[in-house]
Amino acid sequence: MSDEKDTIEVDDDFVIEEPEEVPAVPVETAKTNLSKRRTIDNLLEERRLQRQLADYDFDF
Repeated sequence: MSDEKDTIEVDDDFVIEEPEEVPAVPVETAKTNLSKRRTIDNLLEERRLQRQLADYDFDF
């Protein structure tokens, strides 16, 4: 047996890189997204109905 320590050669082709840090962004839940979508849909429906009422002639 040899008394010399074995050396490990480092290959530069296999450098492990640390992933870039991603800023912490709070994840919105599906329930919140659905709630926002329903609110938008309701506002669009209200606008559509307001336009229909404005176009309707109320004179008799």
